[in-house]
This record gives sequence, C-alpha cells and structure tokens, in this order.
Amino acid sequence: MTTIITPRTHDLGGGFEVRRAVPSLQARSVGPFVFVDHMGPALFEPGRGIDVRPHPHIGLATVTFLWAGAINHKDSLGSEQVILPGDVNWMTAGRGIVHSERTPVDERGRQHAVHGMQTWVALPKPDEETAPEFHHHAAATLPQFRRNGAFVRVIAGRGFGEESPVRVFADTFNVALDLEADAELLLDDDRAERALYVLEGEAQLDGADIPDKHLLLLDPGTRPLLRAKTPLKAMLLGGEPLDAPRHMWWNFVSSSKERIEVAKQDWLDGRFGQVPGEVEFIPLPER
Repeated sequence: MTTIITPRTHDLGGGFEVRRAVPSLQARSVGPFVFVDHMGPALFEPGRGIDVRPHPHIGLATVTFLWAGAINHKDSLGSEQVILPGDVNWMTAGRGIVHSERTPVDERGRQHAVHGMQTWVALPKPDEETAPEFHHHAAATLPQFRRNGAFVRVIAGRGFGEESPVRVFADTFNVALDLEADAELLLDDDRAERALYVLEGEAQLDGADIPDKHLLLLDPGTRPLLRAKTPLKAMLLGGEPLDAPRHMWWNFVSSSKERIEVAKQDWLDGRFGQVPGEVEFIPLPER
C-alpha cells in the first residue's frame, strides 16, 4: 500500500514556506535522497527575496530545480551561477564546501515568484570525502519529451529510457513531471526505492485521489498510473538504497558520527573556506 508523507512546514518569513518531506518518521531516505524540500510557491514583492547566507556541507550533493524564479548560487570554489526554471544545479560537497543562495539583484527589483525543489543526495561511502565540485546544466541540455499531455524532464540519473548528463555517484532516479489536465503517465518500476512528490495540482494514482504538497512512497515493482485532474507539477525521486545508514546534523551528512563532530569544529574554526564577496555566514547551531 502506498505510504503518504505529510511534510513539515517551515515559514521562512515574507510568505516563503519550505516543506520538508524527507527525512521523516516514515522515510529516513528514498534511494540516495536523504533530504527533500519543496520551496514555495511564493510571490515576493520588489525589494524582497531569498537570502541564504554562506553555510557549510559535507558528505552530500545538493540538487536544485526550479519551476519559477531565479536563485544565484555562490560557493567557496569561486563558482557563481544563476539557476533558472528547468536548469539543474548539482553541488558535490564531498569533504567540504560553503555556499550561499540569494535572489539575483535584477530579479529582486521587481515582483517575482519562486517555486522549486531542493534535494540532498548522500554520497556513497567511498565518495564521502571526494573533492568538492559544482556543475550547472542548462534546461536545454536535459533529456526531455512530451507525450499525450505529459512533459517529462530527467534531472539526474536515468528515467523513462533517458539518462541525464548530470554526474551521479549511485543509481539515481530524479524526474520532473508537468501534466496537462486529464493527461496520464505510467511511472517507471525499475528502481528499488521510489517516491512521488506532488508540488501543485489535483491528481490520482491508480484511480485514487492523492493530495498535493505531499510525498508518496511507491511500492517496489509496481507501475502505477498517474492521472492529472488539473494541471500538475510533480517530481519523481529514488534509486539505489544507501550503502550504510547516514547521520545528519544541520547541513552535514556522513556515515560517521565522528566525522560530523570534526565538521562542526572545522566550521567554528573557519577551516571550510569562504565564499568570495560574502561577509555574512550562518553560525553553527547551538544544538
């Protein structure tokens, strides 16, 4: 039976809400995904926007995908990249990286919407300490197709017979779905762990109504039929199960609790490096 997960909602101010579906009591992970956040939808007035100050990561890769808006990514490698709807930002933290995420200046000067997903992928144990990297993939470079009212884009890994150019470290299933009203799509069944997150719209799975802004864990070996009752935005994610349990504390992910303690001290002592041009940072939480 399909498990439905209600995300925890965090209001970041100004009407900007983030819904966290993973980790949860029902799912600590789905395939390599250990963190699933739904950002928005939000409408910012002129002068307002997203301002995530520099903060560190280890042991994971962040995956950002937007349906609306723009976010400027800057990191301690010297990368700077504005992500637009349909693009993919993949940041491999590995042994350590610092980044900030802010609304670009030109976007901030007018009313603008933001809507998207940010997920974290735990790196396999042999790759947890790999060198940090950042890669941007423009929307036009992603495998995509339109079929019977369904628009399918492969964000990372493999899906629907296509493979994304985004470099992954384990078998990954990450697909953006946009369905017109009354469109139907059979979901792939060749992953051990899969989930469907409905961002927006009314839908059915095998004839049963499913709520929007919720995550559905899909049973292995099944090919459920997704039907859009209204225009629908959704994301599929999953893939190869984790090779070992992961510990998560703040922005750190590792198979080792001791490694997370080292990362805490490294951030306190300023050993992570800095984001060029940034003077602010997020302090280490007290707990």
